[in-house]
Amino acid sequence: MSKWLKGTVLENRHWTEDLTSLKIDVDLGQFNAGQFVRVGLEIDGEVVARPYSLVNSPAEPALEILFNIVPEGPLSPRLFQLKPGNDIFVATNPAGFLTVSEVPDVAQLWMMATGTAIGPFLSILKGDEVWQRFERVILAYSVRMADEQAYAEQISALVEAHSEQLCFIPIITREEVDNTLRIRIPQAITGGELESRAGVSLSAENSHVMMCGSTDMIRDVSEVLESRGMRKHRRREPGHYTSEKYH
Repeated sequence: MSKWLKGTVLENRHWTEDLTSLKIDVDLGQFNAGQFVRVGLEIDGEVVARPYSLVNSPAEPALEILFNIVPEGPLSPRLFQLKPGNDIFVATNPAGFLTVSEVPDVAQLWMMATGTAIGPFLSILKGDEVWQRFERVILAYSVRMADEQAYAEQISALVEAHSEQLCFIPIITREEVDNTLRIRIPQAITGGELESRAGVSLSAENSHVMMCGSTDMIRDVSEVLESRGMRKHRRREPGHYTSEKYH
């Protein structure tokens, strides 16, 4: 148990019947906005854990994670049922490279998220570094149904606070909602809808793309970006897009 911290659930917010966020009181220590950490419960005498991106910024006192229930999974249905005051375990080693510090210097930072993968981008956007480094930040957030688009109030507050820099593009693929796109992110790039909404171009010369979400989205967007002469970013070979998959 030495690699685990015991935390306490502060809040369990059910956004839909299978989408929830947990706030956790635990002294994790230092982490970088955009990173993930393993969170778990003791089940049959051992800690069963999965990695979850942190929604909170490093400056916020409580950890927060956002996740969907996997009905056949051993952990998420139990996490969904937790109440304030319940114990929960958090690993001591946050990790991940979906951070602003890993992004090369460019004018425009594009953030593309599907589903619960909005979490790491909110963590980044609530900090200071992203606003100091980039002239424009474009957040494209895609979900299937409108009620799955979590943290709408936080996003609205960020847009208001950074109105000269932040452009938010909501995407809802399975129902018609005013002022949203009804198209998958890859097709919205190919068809020009994202650039039209943002009012700026997406190119290797001026942009870096951070992607977090489904395997299909990351694969398809990567192909579109590569058709524009953009390549995957690596420390040894700086590129134009970084990604983290949510399965």
